[in-house]
Amino acid sequence: MGGYSYVNERIAIIGLGASGKSAVEALGNDADIRGFSTTPVEQSDFPVFYSPDPAMVAQEIIQWNPQYCVISPGIPMTSALAQELKRRRVPVISEVELAWRLQEKSKRAGRPWYCVTGTNGKTTTVGLLGAIFRAAGIRVSEVGNIGLPISSQIAGDSEAFVVELSSFQLETTYTMEPAAAICLNADADHLDWHGDVESYREAKARIYDRVRGKSFYFASDPVVARMVQGRPRVVALTTDSNEWDWVPFYAERGHPSALLADIVAAVAIARDAGIDENAISAGLSEYSPATHRQALVGQWGGVRYVDDSKATNAHAAAAALKALPPGTGVWIAGGDAKGQDFGPLVHSVRSQLRAVVAIGLDPSPIRRAVEEFAPDTPIVEVVGNSDADLWMLQVVRAAANFARPGDTVLLSPACASWDQFSSYSQRGKVFEQAVRRFQEES
Repeated sequence: MGGYSYVNERIAIIGLGASGKSAVEALGNDADIRGFSTTPVEQSDFPVFYSPDPAMVAQEIIQWNPQYCVISPGIPMTSALAQELKRRRVPVISEVELAWRLQEKSKRAGRPWYCVTGTNGKTTTVGLLGAIFRAAGIRVSEVGNIGLPISSQIAGDSEAFVVELSSFQLETTYTMEPAAAICLNADADHLDWHGDVESYREAKARIYDRVRGKSFYFASDPVVARMVQGRPRVVALTTDSNEWDWVPFYAERGHPSALLADIVAAVAIARDAGIDENAISAGLSEYSPATHRQALVGQWGGVRYVDDSKATNAHAAAAALKALPPGTGVWIAGGDAKGQDFGPLVHSVRSQLRAVVAIGLDPSPIRRAVEEFAPDTPIVEVVGNSDADLWMLQVVRAAANFARPGDTVLLSPACASWDQFSSYSQRGKVFEQAVRRFQEES
């Protein structure tokens, strides 16, 4: 690639969160940088325009007439700000796109990016790949939606990048050429962001647009199969092949069997990268799953309490619920629904349910789905309030009232946490603390 010079060019940084700040640092003194934000900004070393009015921010950007805008993944392309920039034909790129361009015009051009997206499982797959690469002696950075902006690592000594990509990031990424890529799945999610499921899936499909190597997908997923139609070097994966008969050692170490698809994806990409079987096995053995993903946080009276707060969509919650024996799940669900329809989820897991505790500032989307698709399942609502610690203790008490020996109280919300918490991580920590507090008082 190459050909992207930012010297003396005007670059607008829209949104000054982690990715925006990283973009500024990566550009250094090569460009004329200005920041633009609809939220208050701390003191900075470069000019920043702030207004809570998106229209005013858009107008300021247009008047400044930048060559490029690097937009935060936290700003939807359906927003008034982004739509006005599009209407005025102002080029908008992601921080991921900027990082790719900076790499490819640097002395270290050509370092491979192994890219992963999907509704569910991408963080785990990236973590597995990172562990495998390190076991093979390769200096690797796990970057992107996983929490570390890739532009912050471009100047470093990494030999390869394992990149987790969200639909938000992919929507404004244009020239990236992955060494290999996979979309693990593409269930309906972020409909409030993209407008409809087709737009969401179109964004996910962009991961396959310019793949230098192989495009992987799961043969059992017809949605992703359509994404790879007509593309070169397509490889179909399966979880039921005899090729994976050595994987159970991973489950024997206490990891959920639902991770099998993530393992298959990581191993396939690692093999394609030329990593030998010994390094692959060593990496899988060393890997520790992400926190708040089907983590046992308490067990007494024959009841297990499991934190799956990272399940922020229906697809992820279904994976956790389907692993439970019939009639043993006390499901805690709810939060920011993001426009999801929970009917198909409830219908698919109704046999696993003993009861449901619907939570969040608005528990009604979960309640309506249960009443329609699992009408015989008891359900109680615990509406959120400003005291998150006390509220979560009430949630745990309500769930425990339904539980019987052999049951699992499962926090697998199928929703984002933003209605009450800063992140799914905070929600999971508060749940774990409430479980411990409930155990102490029981």
